[in-house]
Amino acid sequence: MSEPTDPIDPFPTRAQPPVSPFPPLEEPTTADPPSDWIDAADAHDLPTRENALVALGRFAFPPAPPLDEEGQAARARRWTSQTVLVACVFLMIFNAGSVQNWARQQPPGWTQSTIDRLATVWVEQLALLGADQPVEGLRQLWREAQTLRFDGGRDKAAPDA
Repeated sequence: MSEPTDPIDPFPTRAQPPVSPFPPLEEPTTADPPSDWIDAADAHDLPTRENALVALGRFAFPPAPPLDEEGQAARARRWTSQTVLVACVFLMIFNAGSVQNWARQQPPGWTQSTIDRLATVWVEQLALLGADQPVEGLRQLWREAQTLRFDGGRDKAAPDA
């Protein structure tokens, strides 16, 4: 109906839309349609320029080959030992009183007295740094919660903790 040489009508009076000079769009049959001008062309095949610094880093430090089962097991053991070490250090700082309490519950002897003295000195030194403040704050909150009654009042004598 409409030829490319026809003048453009600013006020079309036709009831149906004019035929487009462009070919109709076809539904793509693949996820990546081929190019119009080269059948084998693919947009993902285009060369991309890599950052020079990244290329230099890849040249200087090539990626390591993937780990085998033994390497993965060694990585897992390393991660586990680091996690256990961090947990032990955390507990030695913020729960030092537990070692002291445990040592006092053991039967008397040279080992028990040595551990008790070391734990006492350790707890005193950490108290100077203020590492006992979180534990003492939680202990105080627990004592206050123990003295509460269901009617909102408080007991006259707080239980010993």
